[in-house]
Order: sequence, then C-alpha cells, then structure tokens
Amino acid sequence: MADKKASFFTYKGVPLVRKENTIYFGNMYDEFVCMIEILGTEKQGKLEVANNVRIRKMATDPTIPPKDMIVKTAEKKSLYEAMDIACAWLKV
Repeated sequence: MADKKASFFTYKGVPLVRKENTIYFGNMYDEFVCMIEILGTEKQGKLEVANNVRIRKMATDPTIPPKDMIVKTAEKKSLYEAMDIACAWLKV
C-alpha cells in the first residue's frame, strides 16, 4: 500500500486548518501563525456567514510562555477582512 502524504487546504500557498470555529493560518515551522476565531455568524440565504472574527498573531516557539505567545490581536466583521489582516501579518 502506498504511503499517502497528508495535505492541507491552502490560501495563497499557506496552510489553513479549521477545527469548529477556529482557523489556524500559517506554517507551524515558521516563526508566527495566525489563529482566527469566528465569534459570531449570521444567516445570508442558506449560508451561515461570519460577522464577528478575532485574529491573533502567535509565536510558534514552544519555549515562550503561553501568555507571551500572542503578539498582535484584532477584531473584524468578516472572515475576508480577517484573512486579509492575517496575510499582511504573515507577509504572504
């Protein structure tokens, strides 16, 4: 049986992993990743669309104390705006 390599969904070539209402954007081997939390949604037609999103730029170094890992925080009104900020923070 052939060994399958795990692949992630990407946005602008950067890994994007979602678990429930939390999205991690970035490569864990890089210095920083962005954690995006969907805090609220609204119904638009048949879709649930994020209308309140928190973004955190976090260090990936495991030797840093957890309270010091978050270096930037912002809140936006759409997932698109949040992804735009995350790309700028990670310089994608």
